[in-house]
Amino acid sequence: MKTRHTILRSFLVLILALATQHSTGQYLSNLHAGRNDPVFCTYAAPVERSRYTIDQGYRFDFSALKMVSQQGGEWGLTFRKDGLCRSGTETYHKGPVITTSYADLCRYYFYPYRNLRVEVFFNVYSSGIAWQEVRILNESKNPEDLYFWSWLHFSKGNAEKPAVLENRKGSGCIHHIERDDWMKSHNIPYAEHLRDIFLSNVTPDSLLIMQQDPKALCNAPGISAKSRRRFRGIALGFNISLDPGASRTLRIARGLDKISIDPASLHDLTTNVLALDPSALVAKNEALYSGIPKLEFSNRDHEAVYWNAFNLMRQCMMPPEGACSHNYYVFSREPKWGWGYGGQVFHESLAMMAYAYMDPLSAMNSQRVYMERQWPDGYINYRTGPYLNEQIPRGGEYTSAAPWFNYQNMEIYRISGDIQFLAHAYKTGKAYYDYMVSNRDKDGDGLCEWGAHAMLESVRDARVATWDKVGWPSNFEAPDLNSMLVMEAQALSDMAFELGYKDEGKHWMQKAMERKKLINKYLWDPVDGFYYHVDKKDNDFTFHKPSDLKIKEITGFLPLWAGIPDKGKADTLLMHLTDPSSFWRKFGIPSLSASHAYYNPIGYWNGPIWVQWQYLIFRGLLQYGYRKEAEALANKVIDNIIHHLETDHTFWELYSADDYQAGWNHTYIWTGIIARFLIDLDMPGEMNEKK
Repeated sequence: MKTRHTILRSFLVLILALATQHSTGQYLSNLHAGRNDPVFCTYAAPVERSRYTIDQGYRFDFSALKMVSQQGGEWGLTFRKDGLCRSGTETYHKGPVITTSYADLCRYYFYPYRNLRVEVFFNVYSSGIAWQEVRILNESKNPEDLYFWSWLHFSKGNAEKPAVLENRKGSGCIHHIERDDWMKSHNIPYAEHLRDIFLSNVTPDSLLIMQQDPKALCNAPGISAKSRRRFRGIALGFNISLDPGASRTLRIARGLDKISIDPASLHDLTTNVLALDPSALVAKNEALYSGIPKLEFSNRDHEAVYWNAFNLMRQCMMPPEGACSHNYYVFSREPKWGWGYGGQVFHESLAMMAYAYMDPLSAMNSQRVYMERQWPDGYINYRTGPYLNEQIPRGGEYTSAAPWFNYQNMEIYRISGDIQFLAHAYKTGKAYYDYMVSNRDKDGDGLCEWGAHAMLESVRDARVATWDKVGWPSNFEAPDLNSMLVMEAQALSDMAFELGYKDEGKHWMQKAMERKKLINKYLWDPVDGFYYHVDKKDNDFTFHKPSDLKIKEITGFLPLWAGIPDKGKADTLLMHLTDPSSFWRKFGIPSLSASHAYYNPIGYWNGPIWVQWQYLIFRGLLQYGYRKEAEALANKVIDNIIHHLETDHTFWELYSADDYQAGWNHTYIWTGIIARFLIDLDMPGEMNEKK
């Protein structure tokens, strides 16, 4: 339940947004987001100016008023006036308020001292260059003098060789990052040795080669004599004198590239951004975001989640590079970790069903990346990126990914209406479906089991009760895999009818019906009223011990999404779903029943909330007419997302089912599908018409 403070804050945010609304009416251009408001605060380069091997993003730290990167240093501001130093929001007169925030830029203001307003525009212009404009305004009736630093600080040991620029408008250095073990083992070519430059549009009054933490800037500014021995960062200092009502504007840029780049070239590229027009960059984003459906919101926090989800997804998009002749996505830009920076997987691509509302061409092109890598026999590898074709051979088989391929393609087509994309998707989708059913049905009984590295292929790659307590997934006919294959066949049927291939449409519809019958015959337990895995040898619920496969996991609800149960079975599933002691938890449907001894609400696949799976169940609820429960589920999931946007200002890989917790990796693309919940609730007629 919302606290009185939260309700009041939401009301004030609405009033302030209406009072400051620009002519564009774009939500993200008209924010009033403070430290405790739900706003996504990570920034990376736009698609057209991104590079895989050199890519530096930043996360805004409200408390310290700095842009933080995982390995590329921290970029912050420090002030000194009348002997009082201001280096963090706990010392400021008024903390920062973000007024504009897109995937690559933000505007914010704050008051380090009473009557001194500081306005900052920050933009990640490219994967290697970012810049800030700082405007300091004297709102008092008296002249004011202060000292201001913009500084770049590195953690100890990863930067070296500082040098003052010849024009003395900044400094350069070299810094090092280290690829993680996954990147090394997969030969991901991310640059580890980088040349930096940090400069201003005017000559600083002081240039400090820092030996210590930025808080030490409040001591005498100047160039350190021992900088080469204990280098920690660069600070550009400016002496500011302002008459009443006067202001001064400064611009500072940071550029980086491979160490092999000519320093003069990097200097010129970095200097060029100092002439950019912030309003033009904002206007370009406003045009890009204008195609996103403008929903009606009674809940202001839901509106914040909606628009910030598109920021998240947009930020993860990358341009054609390496083996990708189309744009693609990574799981996260900042921070980046090995397997999250390798490339696309079908389960992350569920986010494209929301992102397509913003940029249908990019969503289609992301799917085309899979199509261009498809093998002649229809196989599509597990992970696909510009420098990666991850196949993970095991037992004479190659690992694919959970089959959401045709489902995604049809959903994206319903948004884009691009018939050429549909024709291409249908051709590749048929081959992929045939590959899966030919290679994942070892006993030839019409039901499939996961193959190759089956844990990875199933998505649920760790802490799965059935895998850990009973056996390897290839031993079982799987309710999740077979539900997905029903939807793959149904999507192919829809594609065929749309393309005018009526006989083929009927063929695929028949394939879906045949698999539905087998799932209901063998995987449904009439005693418990639930769908379970079964032993592929004899299609019963026993593998080692009697009924040891009767473990209630989230996979038992995927048949709702695939339209497999009749109304009676669906009603029974709904009883399980809405039981608070097992699945109807505070923040959604856990991946394992809370009544199971292996349950952990913030574990991995043994309890937490995985937002993309919540969406599949949500769609199933809508399909069967359980709108009340669907809306309640959406609200549960959004509640925890809101909390983390308010506290750490990011989207997470997974969320606790029971507490305000989130885990593992943040700035994670697939949580962007939360926007699709809100679209489907706002436009149910359109969704039903498209089905």
